[in-house]
Amino acid sequence: MAAYYLAVDIGASSGRHILGHMENGKMVLEEIYRFENGMVKKDGELCWEFDRLFQEIKNGLKKCKEIGKIPVSMGVDTWGVDFVLLDKNDNVLGNTVGYRDHRTEGMDKEVYKAISLKDLYARTGIQKADYNTIYQLMAVKKKHPEYLEQAETLLHVPDYFHFLLTGQKTCEYTEATTGQLVSPITKDWDYELIDMLGYPRKMFQKLIMPGTGIGHLSDKIREEVGFDLEVVAPATHDTGSAVLAVPANDDDFIYISSGTWSLMGIERKEADCSEKSCEMNFTNEGGYAGRFRYLKNIMGLWMIQSVRHEVNDAYSFAEICAMAEEAKDFPSRVDANDECFLSPDNMTEEVKDYCRRTGQKVPETLGEIATVIYTSLAECYAKTAKELEEMTGRTYSRIHIVGGGSNAIGIFRGFLGDESVRLIGAEAAGSGESGCFNSASLNLGSPGVLHGNRTLLLQTPEGQIEPSHSVAAGLDYPGVGPEHAYLKKTGRAKYGMVRDGRALAAFERLSQTEGILPALESSHALAWVFDHPQELPAGGNVIVNLSGRGDKDMDIIKQYLGNKYHMPEESED
Repeated sequence: MAAYYLAVDIGASSGRHILGHMENGKMVLEEIYRFENGMVKKDGELCWEFDRLFQEIKNGLKKCKEIGKIPVSMGVDTWGVDFVLLDKNDNVLGNTVGYRDHRTEGMDKEVYKAISLKDLYARTGIQKADYNTIYQLMAVKKKHPEYLEQAETLLHVPDYFHFLLTGQKTCEYTEATTGQLVSPITKDWDYELIDMLGYPRKMFQKLIMPGTGIGHLSDKIREEVGFDLEVVAPATHDTGSAVLAVPANDDDFIYISSGTWSLMGIERKEADCSEKSCEMNFTNEGGYAGRFRYLKNIMGLWMIQSVRHEVNDAYSFAEICAMAEEAKDFPSRVDANDECFLSPDNMTEEVKDYCRRTGQKVPETLGEIATVIYTSLAECYAKTAKELEEMTGRTYSRIHIVGGGSNAIGIFRGFLGDESVRLIGAEAAGSGESGCFNSASLNLGSPGVLHGNRTLLLQTPEGQIEPSHSVAAGLDYPGVGPEHAYLKKTGRAKYGMVRDGRALAAFERLSQTEGILPALESSHALAWVFDHPQELPAGGNVIVNLSGRGDKDMDIIKQYLGNKYHMPEESED
């Protein structure tokens, strides 16, 4: 019987429960539960709903029980810097305020009364960000000193959830480092700094390293979810865990952890707390096995998420990307890391105002706003890559993009303007038999309107939508995004058809040769490459977009393994 392990990953916009187990020497992952997250206004402050989030954690544990896959251990990771203060009775003091709240405005000046920015960086190696724990605690000290007087314990967000699960109070190292109160030399709290700032020492729990066992579920939680397990601290800062997932066995790479925030950097064995590193605003966050994540925080997809919300989520991210492409020549740019974009009342108006203040052309349409944001982020990434090479004195051969935003823009977009690059998409052809259901609307469909999009659809001559099919659940749809219909119409991209059997064969081939489980959607693209070597340029480069993880498809894979699909030598396309 398989031993299951549960990861609970909670980001700023959503959370998910992922079960992992080993099978035939390979790690198999399965997402079993997902929930929404976000800040809410409470007493004029932006706050997290920790009670609701903890209920979601328990709901995911109950889901394990429901599906009969009981994990032997679990751990929680979240975003950084935020925390709770507990009194002697373990009650939360004040509101559970989040990092986008304005309470930290001016608190940097209060901190610098005790220690200069230069000296603070030399002690901690953490970049200046007004939302860091050090400034949030100063806000508490100035606005609610009674909370610090009553506080017995400080727990960062994942530590708090671990406490609610086990009753054990711990502080995990990678998370603690984000707050700017930990020494990169001792890898412990900088108690001298804490004393200088007037924060009570007693609040700060002993730091533990990733992989440390915390304890078993409390009696109350065990009774509620129906089983027991051990809680083990992962790299509880989500970027620390994300970096561990980068598919590389060397250090010749830069990573971008793309999500609500973008975090771009490298891993190194020693922190760089030099004055130059401070001036460049790099940070040295704690990583697994005592390593350091040398990176920059970049505003990330928070900007486009906010703009989308401001139009009532009327458009998908893919549709917004298509609008941005139509407006790709719009010339204006913004500094994506400017603090004005951290928590504006209206992101759209903030982007416009920035362009107005800097004497640039003001974007008016959604497409123009989107292209300003996307191109500004891209330029920020390029600048950061050059700075990393300058600071380390070396060049890097590749950039790995991980995180929920890694496929948001689409791989085609960056190459549309370069006619020397061929763009090829792969559609799902089903079984390939005459009259079979498929999802190849670009090749076999006709123009029509579905779900508000005019695009190519699988439909009858009368306009009635026909059934679709693909072994890949994400491709099982009778239509396609209008941007792809446009690229086909203009001839900029070619779209081939791949049958279920060939996609499954490609999945198995990559799994066995590289140890990578591609999503079945991406397996269609792999199959096209494997089956069309004659169309590939001799000595050229081929990029295949692995847009998802195949662990989510394991139930489908199991249905087709063995004799349930065949792998012919010749192409079936």
